[in-house]
Amino acid sequence: MGIKAYGTTPPSRRWQSGYTFEEITRSKPEKSLVYTLVRAAGRNNQGKVTVRHRGGGSKRKFRIIDFKRDKFDIPGRVATIEYDPNRSARIALIYYVDGEKRYILAPMEVKVGDTIMSGEKAEIKPGNALPLNAIPTGTLVHNIELERGRGAQMVRSAGATAQLMVKEGGYALLRLPSGEMRRVRGECMATVGQIGNIEHQGIKLGKAGRKRWLGRRPEVRGTAMSPRDHPHGGGEGKTPRGMPGPKTKWGKPAYGFKTRKKTKASDKMIVKHRGK
Repeated sequence: MGIKAYGTTPPSRRWQSGYTFEEITRSKPEKSLVYTLVRAAGRNNQGKVTVRHRGGGSKRKFRIIDFKRDKFDIPGRVATIEYDPNRSARIALIYYVDGEKRYILAPMEVKVGDTIMSGEKAEIKPGNALPLNAIPTGTLVHNIELERGRGAQMVRSAGATAQLMVKEGGYALLRLPSGEMRRVRGECMATVGQIGNIEHQGIKLGKAGRKRWLGRRPEVRGTAMSPRDHPHGGGEGKTPRGMPGPKTKWGKPAYGFKTRKKTKASDKMIVKHRGK
């Protein structure tokens, strides 16, 4: 896949870049694997805003993705590579020999016509899913389970990959994209290879309207508000109001603070935390 840059006219296009979509082979999704996505615009079941700056945007249909990869020892053919508006990665439509169709995250190097398979007997090649115990050390993997049979929860975004470092005592040690070193049970499933669409990080939206198409509403600076609306509001000029560090409307640290419990059960699985 590639990135295209737009011309300098009109001005709204001047700083934009977008996808060439050269790897996409089908424009409409498989009808049996989609449903209409009802969006909440940041509201909870009481209609109250719990996440700010959400709402609007283009309509989307949700593609049902097979994160479990539990069709063991049944080969499937890659029928199409498709765009999914709900995620940064591309998706691949698989036709299995028993007649079932499923979507999976499309890895790099997987093309239309390729054969993929899941299970311990599967070949070590991009797109095949195996238990971590059956994958050689040093292999790049993605779409990783944390609990057997629950479905993949880690390494699912465009260009992401983790590396299998060591296998010992029924566990596999993985180096995640964040730099974290984490142990995962050896029977958990993972898919070989790196997720495609690696140029996703290079896309520039270029204008505010394009952000609105994605369902993101404007954010207003706290310093532009009054004191009753925000801790940063008021004062002469742009002077801070004496609160140490940037805060949210509710006085919490704006860039987050540690919320992880010190006695978190899964801490024993983390060998090295990210950023350390």
